[in-house]
Amino acid sequence: MSSQNAKTNWAQFIPLATVFFFWGFVAASNDILIPVFKEAFKLTQFESQLVSFAFYIAYTVGSLILIAISALMKTDLINKIGYKNSLALGLGISALGTLLFYPAANNGSFTLMLSGLFIVALGFSLQQTVANPLAIALGPIKTGSQRLTLAGGINNFGTTIGPLIVSFAIFGTATSGNTTLDIQSVKIPYLILGAAFLVVAILLKFSSLPDKPALIEADEKGGGKKGSALAYPQLVLGMIAIFVYVGVEVSTASNLPEYMIKDLGFSTKDIAPYISLYWASMMIGRWTGAVEAFTDNISLQKVLRFIAPYLAFGVFLLVNAIAKHDLAPFYVYAVIILVLIIADMASKGNPARMLLIFSGVGILALLVGMFTEGMVSVYAFTSVGLFCSTLWPCIFTLAVSGLGKNTSQGSSFLIMMIMGGAVISPLQGLVAGYIGIQYSYVIGILCFAYMAFYALKASSILKAQGIDFDQKIAGGH
Repeated sequence: MSSQNAKTNWAQFIPLATVFFFWGFVAASNDILIPVFKEAFKLTQFESQLVSFAFYIAYTVGSLILIAISALMKTDLINKIGYKNSLALGLGISALGTLLFYPAANNGSFTLMLSGLFIVALGFSLQQTVANPLAIALGPIKTGSQRLTLAGGINNFGTTIGPLIVSFAIFGTATSGNTTLDIQSVKIPYLILGAAFLVVAILLKFSSLPDKPALIEADEKGGGKKGSALAYPQLVLGMIAIFVYVGVEVSTASNLPEYMIKDLGFSTKDIAPYISLYWASMMIGRWTGAVEAFTDNISLQKVLRFIAPYLAFGVFLLVNAIAKHDLAPFYVYAVIILVLIIADMASKGNPARMLLIFSGVGILALLVGMFTEGMVSVYAFTSVGLFCSTLWPCIFTLAVSGLGKNTSQGSSFLIMMIMGGAVISPLQGLVAGYIGIQYSYVIGILCFAYMAFYALKASSILKAQGIDFDQKIAGGH
């Protein structure tokens, strides 16, 4: 067996992965809440997107609070209290937010609902700041982005089942048209979620997770010569890339129900499997992209690249079969997954190349969705999930490379830019009011175009700093 840092530390990685699951479960459930709240509270499309706004703006507020406290203490708060304590604290804050769903449901208050979501996401912002660099650090740096992709795959198991569970909790038999019952039935799943947050906080507190990962400590001694993370162009440009990435990921899904209801005549209760398919697509892509975190064997990697995505697709089919949804419309999606596998193989594990290729295919998927009709357009829009799937770890890895002692600060700045979901989703809702919901997806094309630019730019910036991912990858075999 090779040394500890030559392999992924699974005993520490698995408990960490539970928080990634929670983020996904809640974020995707918002897409079910949006049309429900829209009907129950008689909202416009723009107002309904305030659900996304409240949730994602909390990441920015959380990051700003963290930066302010660190500045007042004249030391990095996370380094001070430890990574493990920071995770437990973040889960505690999220649990407080879920409590607000009870009075919100009883009083039928949209404002209280938004406040609850805001506090849940406030806790998530602290968890994300800690968990992302930690996932990269729990093993060799060469497979850091693959480990983050794997954590994202677990996140998307949450996003796949979240909409189905919340939809079942709200609609139950799917025959009730009583909107007050809909709002009342929101509170129980969120209270259960709050209890789960607290259980995981306790488990993490007593887990073997390090309070400070060795890789980041080693990096502090050797890397990060500059005083502030903002002195690194790869981080500053990466912040904009995270902003537009989260924007396109969230707005594609959160505007999809409106397109399916308004343009294609779907009823609100029949949308859940398609929202689930979008987030399952993220899981399919991430399970594929995470293959290298498991084995160094090249021929085994090639086999797993075909097995992993169809295994993830099988999970999607299974949970929808359990939910008694008709699976017939989804089998054709197996063909679209082949496009993902080809794009993944072409990227050869290099985060910059993967970002460039996947952004290009993402643009193609949105164009097909905008200029076709019926189910072809629905599958084109849901396939954006496949091509968004590995972009977060690619951008994150490129942006924090070479930051050394500034890694935690840089991570905090990146998490702040999750507010892209708060800005771009309502922006698309606004644009939809002028040019129609289907053509409003032009916003997503602009987002992918910037990410393609960042892939090229970050690669040249890092090479100038002596960091070449092709050499790192090649040198590992």
